[in-house]
Amino acid sequence: MRKLGFLMAVALATAAQAERVEPGAKSVVETVKHLKAGQFVWAPGIAPAGPVLLIVNVQTQRAVLYRNGVPIGATTVSTGKAGHSTPTGVFSILQKQVEHYSSKYDSAPMPYMQRLTWYGVALHAGKLPGYPASHGCIRLPAEFAKLLYGVTKLGMTIVVADRPSSPRLAVEAWPLGGDASPSNDYQWQPQLSPAGPVSIIVSIADKRAVVLRNGVEIGSAVVTVDSVAPGTWAYELRSAEGHEQWIRLAIDGNESAETAVPSEEWQRFHAPDAFRSLVASIVEPGTTVVVTGDSLVDASAGSVQSLIESEAAASQQE
Repeated sequence: MRKLGFLMAVALATAAQAERVEPGAKSVVETVKHLKAGQFVWAPGIAPAGPVLLIVNVQTQRAVLYRNGVPIGATTVSTGKAGHSTPTGVFSILQKQVEHYSSKYDSAPMPYMQRLTWYGVALHAGKLPGYPASHGCIRLPAEFAKLLYGVTKLGMTIVVADRPSSPRLAVEAWPLGGDASPSNDYQWQPQLSPAGPVSIIVSIADKRAVVLRNGVEIGSAVVTVDSVAPGTWAYELRSAEGHEQWIRLAIDGNESAETAVPSEEWQRFHAPDAFRSLVASIVEPGTTVVVTGDSLVDASAGSVQSLIESEAAASQQE
């Protein structure tokens, strides 16, 4: 009976919500601006291979999928309603299930579920009324949810932002590339997660960098950053025509996405030489770097905020 309910939910969502729009002469990013609730665009042939990055915007109720830095898909979404807002930030895909039911909300079907947190935030197919209506999850058109599920991997980075933004090229160098920090305070335990997508989170407030591989912390170091514009930035390394390039994305702040990146950008970051070398050895296309002015420490509790969703928290999952 539960299986029948799941199939009915998929069928209803597909019939009522999933409507593909061809990009035509317009770019995917331009097309997404004109989509109606439940519509999406899918053009994977534009960039057939490379690392994948999904950017969800809670303000515009849209999401854009980039492969190797090129937009190949875009969709309308429905994020969390008042009192159940979808958190913004940078997440990793922790779990994937084609058939999944909510343990918090009356076993509600969540087709093509891709979990972002263990406490109830995920991507999945669902109703799209044209405004935020979920309990924190990111609802997608059924067909888009299925297509997205087919190109993502566990550990892949998802950016949830609260302002419109689009990538631009940064300098062709690996991050944290300035002069060495005077401190050699760092930790490195790659054996904790031998393989998987790499993400680096740099907190300017804490003067700390944390390295995650496949969602598991494998290293950290004392890092200082020279004066930078306020806000939070994400970078992703892509491969293009035999060489690698970084793409820079403003998650918040005021700088225009079209502003040229100074060649000295990476020189603002200072980290121990040994740590920089270790990070450089694992950086590959698809690696994501997030730089934020915010602290990773919860001032009210006096503890470090969790960057990693532990298996122990799985009992709280939706």
